[in-house]
Amino acid sequence: MKITVISTSPRKESSSLVVAKALVKQLQNKGHQEIALENFEGYDIPMVGQGSVKNDSLTAFQSSLLEKWEQGQLVIFTIPEYNWFTSGQLINAIHQLGNDVFAPKVFNDKVFAFVGVSTGRGGRMPGIEMTTLVNKMISFTNQQAIVSPKILESHDTRKNLDEEGNFIGVEIYQKSMHDFLDYSLKIAERWFR
Repeated sequence: MKITVISTSPRKESSSLVVAKALVKQLQNKGHQEIALENFEGYDIPMVGQGSVKNDSLTAFQSSLLEKWEQGQLVIFTIPEYNWFTSGQLINAIHQLGNDVFAPKVFNDKVFAFVGVSTGRGGRMPGIEMTTLVNKMISFTNQQAIVSPKILESHDTRKNLDEEGNFIGVEIYQKSMHDFLDYSLKIAERWFR
């Protein structure tokens, strides 16, 4: 199975990227080898109403994001929580790619899973918000995909993971990540039989 993990924070070395690195390591430990990691550090998608992503003139970031996202069968997003809400960059990217050109590539024949990332006690809202938005985009663009209902809430991220995504915190954090991955993989395996 091809898996893509996308960190959606534009900040350099963000907590979302640390969680994405941890997910990649754990997926590799579970025997998965076809894993792509992408992050939003080079984000340059124009805001809706101020421009659009053009298939014939993609930037390096846009090209890399689209290639990795399209290749993934299971696509996992790590999403920063800002004041209890999802980052604007991810919301904008979803809307910009929900058209006739890109939707069949990025919203079709996929299983999506979401991780909300917080440096404190949080992470639930980004997962819930993106579950709603991506489900609506799949429906609106008439694609065939599924959104996994299990959300991982990464609480106290920097207390539980080091810069390279290694576990350094409480055991329940590690168990929650394993449970999330096992659930997401099981859903994807059922979808891609």
